[in-house]
Amino acid sequence: MPDSAISKTSAMAPARAPDAVRSRSTSLRARGEPFVWLLGGALAFGVMMIVGFLLLVLWNGIAAFFPKPLAEVRLTDGSKLAGEPTRRERYPVTPEQLGKLASAPRAAILAADGVSGRTLYRIGNYDIYNEDFRWVSDFEVTTVAYPAQLMFVERREWGPLVGSAVAMKLGNEAERPMAAFSAAAVTAAHREALARWERIRHLERGEIGRINHYLEQGRLRVRRAELRHGTASAEAQTARAAAEEQARELQKSYDAFSGEARDLRQRDATHLITFAEIGGKTKTLPLSGVVRMYAANDLHLMDKLAVYVSRWWEFLSDEPREANTEGGVLPAIFGTFAMTLLLVLVVAPFGVVTALYLREYARQGRLVSIVRISVNNLAGVPSIVYGVFGLGFFAYILGGTIDQVFFSERLPSPTFGTGGLLWSSLTLALLTVPVVIVATEEALAAVPRSMREGSLACGASKWQTIRNIVLPRAMPGIMTGIILAMARGAGEVAPLMLVGVVKLAPELPIDGFFPYIHLERSFMHLGFHIFDVGFQSRNSEAGKPMVFVTTVLLVALVAAMNASAIIIRSRLKRKFQGSQF
Repeated sequence: MPDSAISKTSAMAPARAPDAVRSRSTSLRARGEPFVWLLGGALAFGVMMIVGFLLLVLWNGIAAFFPKPLAEVRLTDGSKLAGEPTRRERYPVTPEQLGKLASAPRAAILAADGVSGRTLYRIGNYDIYNEDFRWVSDFEVTTVAYPAQLMFVERREWGPLVGSAVAMKLGNEAERPMAAFSAAAVTAAHREALARWERIRHLERGEIGRINHYLEQGRLRVRRAELRHGTASAEAQTARAAAEEQARELQKSYDAFSGEARDLRQRDATHLITFAEIGGKTKTLPLSGVVRMYAANDLHLMDKLAVYVSRWWEFLSDEPREANTEGGVLPAIFGTFAMTLLLVLVVAPFGVVTALYLREYARQGRLVSIVRISVNNLAGVPSIVYGVFGLGFFAYILGGTIDQVFFSERLPSPTFGTGGLLWSSLTLALLTVPVVIVATEEALAAVPRSMREGSLACGASKWQTIRNIVLPRAMPGIMTGIILAMARGAGEVAPLMLVGVVKLAPELPIDGFFPYIHLERSFMHLGFHIFDVGFQSRNSEAGKPMVFVTTVLLVALVAAMNASAIIIRSRLKRKFQGSQF
């Protein structure tokens, strides 16, 4: 067809409407926003849970030592009780309880759907009441008052006492009512009693304990000579004579110190204070048996702060008392810190050397792959398995062998053949070494290959390259692994229950006798202390404040140790800021 015909036909055809603008729409699944929102929401939820937990622990822990008022509650049956209001709750009243109530309180409870409120009071006086706490329902209460004479007394035994001071006896003087003593006189007498008690403890644990140590060393020397040369040998007779001579010299010092301690105890028994509980029963105890006493409802803000600070100082610097629910946790602080420090000293070199060999020296193949898989699997082994291994291998096999070779004279009493600080540290080092190995390998792999090749091209050996080029630039990553190992090791409890941790070890494994630091001794740990107070004490309600306070301390201790490692890591990063990581 000619072109003119084609153009004519085209002109006669009806004009078409322009195509509509196409809008391209992409599904949300393809764009990824729902997954981003999901991941962001999960992260926010996790952060909120962690922050909420820390706030809960901090609030209950920091406020645990603040003195609370003491309430005097008069009940409908005419009896009275006194104590600290600790918490409130609502609970359903049983039909038996409703049947014993008068019409007015019964109608009020029925109008509230059979629910009533109740308050838990810490009444103390366990040696009198055989209970520390008591629930009091609202329908049992007639009046609640806060008298100024009520005192909260913290004792060395039997827990707190709630009542009023009625009399005091100082030395050979006759007992007089408390009104005859000024507040300054009571405070001075109490301080003198506490100083006397500290002197008695120093004599018994320090001076007399030192004498007993020397006597025991003499006995062990005799026993060692008898085992090596025979009971009737000249060496044994010489050692026996030397021990007897030493015992005679030490007996003089022992008599002097024990006499002083006896005199102080006799004097301490004449300084007494008498308290009366709300029902009129009295309790007399030595003035030195009172750790702290104060009129809870008559304290000003500065007085409350003074009590609060003194409780914190006692908590950080003293040993536990009253089944670990009161007193301090200094032995547990030292045990946790020493164990974590030993763990790092052991796990860091072994983990780094292992990772260096696997990454830099070992020929990559099936065997190395199996080793890496095994190391990764070790990180998933339950911690209690490591505890069983540590008890069997370190304590019984290795420690038992050490006892046979070096401490045979002490047998059958074990020295290293039982749980202790050293074996606990080694067990947790095995537990955490996979973390350090994996982190170190990743840090070594992140060092650019060009740096290695440049060092080798300049004539450096392989070890010089690793020592001067690779390790310094991998050190921040290695520190990350060590930080993770510290955090996990400090919080582990299950293995320690088998290889060294105990409920109470008031004396620190440090003294003035060689080797000065005794790693074979059992120790206390903050994590086990939390478990023991929360689940093993006779009254979990009494131990609840100590659980929160110890948790705050454990978190703070781990955070402080991790912060120190993080600061070192940050300085290393700044030193090699130009390197590629």
